[in-house]
Amino acid sequence: MHCLECHAEGHDSNAVGVCHTCGAAVCAHHVRTVTRSVRHGSLVGTPGERQERTLLCLVCAEAHTPAAAANTR
Repeated sequence: MHCLECHAEGHDSNAVGVCHTCGAAVCAHHVRTVTRSVRHGSLVGTPGERQERTLLCLVCAEAHTPAAAANTR
């Protein structure tokens, strides 16, 4: 599989992952890795919390930034 962004730029490079949000294949240059907290357990008591690694393409990474969210309100 090849990177969608590289293809749009007119060259091919192998993808290293897939965007969690839109499903686009991304290479090491065009991928953004973010972490987020995921809670497990019931609402009663203290739920367990772990960090999750998520891969995003450049477009989705920009859309998920706090500044981008503020512009949509």
